[in-house]
Amino acid sequence: MSECTLENEFLCKHSLFGGLSDEELLLVKDFLQERTYPSGTNILQQGQSNNSVHFIVEGEVAIVRQSESNKKQSRIITTLHKGDSFGEMELIDIQSCAASVVSLTETKIITLSNKDMYKISQANLKTYTMLILNLARDISRRLRSADEMLALVKNRATLPPVSSSS
Repeated sequence: MSECTLENEFLCKHSLFGGLSDEELLLVKDFLQERTYPSGTNILQQGQSNNSVHFIVEGEVAIVRQSESNKKQSRIITTLHKGDSFGEMELIDIQSCAASVVSLTETKIITLSNKDMYKISQANLKTYTMLILNLARDISRRLRSADEMLALVKNRATLPPVSSSS
């Protein structure tokens, strides 16, 4: 395994590692892989397998979703920057990538694979549990954000105001 050149400060600032002690961060750090991608690189491809969560250390990526009905049509869903992460869903549900990820600038990322998550669970169950809880919180925040965006889409049927029963 390659040695990660990052200090604990980056890990301390990322929500996935919240609540972990310095000792636990050192354990996790041993499993991290670091890679740099030139601008314009497909880091992940929609429909292909992915077994890792990726953390952006430097750079910017676009999350691109291709239409299921028209393969020639795609849309940038969002742009992610330093401190953001992607690939969480595939780490949990072991499905293919829901979207492609393309580097917009030279991008340095660190990754943590599902195999390494298993190794962490064997080494320190408390650390693994905290990582999974933090991962669930991140996915929940993204789902809430997606719900909010869907609620703002025009041409949706609306319900009449509902009175609260108190």
